[in-house]
Amino acid sequence: MNKDINNPDGLSDRDTELVRAIQAGDVDAFEELVLKHKDKLFNMVFWFLGDYQEANDCAQEIFIKIFNSIKKFRFESAFSTWLYRIAMNTCKNRVKSSAYRWKKKTVSIERPKSSKNGNPFHEIENGSPSPANELERKERLMLIQNAINSLPETQNQMVVLRDIQGLSYQEIADITGLSLGTVKSRLARGRLELRNRLKGRR
Repeated sequence: MNKDINNPDGLSDRDTELVRAIQAGDVDAFEELVLKHKDKLFNMVFWFLGDYQEANDCAQEIFIKIFNSIKKFRFESAFSTWLYRIAMNTCKNRVKSSAYRWKKKTVSIERPKSSKNGNPFHEIENGSPSPANELERKERLMLIQNAINSLPETQNQMVVLRDIQGLSYQEIADITGLSLGTVKSRLARGRLELRNRLKGRR
C-alpha cells in the first residue's frame, strides 16, 4: 500500500487535517480535536490518578499544554502518540506533587457521574439496580483501581495503556520511547503483580 505523500507516516487523516488547520489559526479545529480525544484521554488520566476531580483538572491542563505547543508538532508521529506522551508526563508530575498526595489520602469512596465513555464509575442506566449491587460494583472497581495505582510506576503505565486503554504494544512503545521487548516484559510483570495483589480480595 502506497503512503500518502502528504501523510508519509500513515497518521490519522482527520487528526492531520485538524492539526494543520489549528497551526493555521483555526480555533474551531482545536475544539473538534478536543472532542475527538477527550473521553479516551480522561479515562486514561482517571486510571492514573484515581480521583475524578483531579483527572478532570489534569485533562484540562493537558489540553492547554497541547494548545500552547501544537504549532511545534512536526508530524513525526501520530498526534495521539504525542498527546499521550504529554498526558503521561503531566500525570507523573501531578502524582509527585505534595498537594495531590495529600488529597489522595482524603478521597471519598463516592464518585460523581461523568460524561459517557469517561469515568469508569459512570452510572449505567439499566432500570433500578439494587443499591447493594451498585455498592459492590463500585467497591470492586475501586479495589482494582487502587491495586493498579499501587503498582510501581513503570508497571502501572503499561497496565493502564494496554489493559485499560487498549493500545497496541507498538503504540505504547512509541509513547514511552521503550523497546517492544521492554514494554512486554514490564506489562507481564505488572499483570502478575496485579493478580497477586488482588488474590483473595474480591
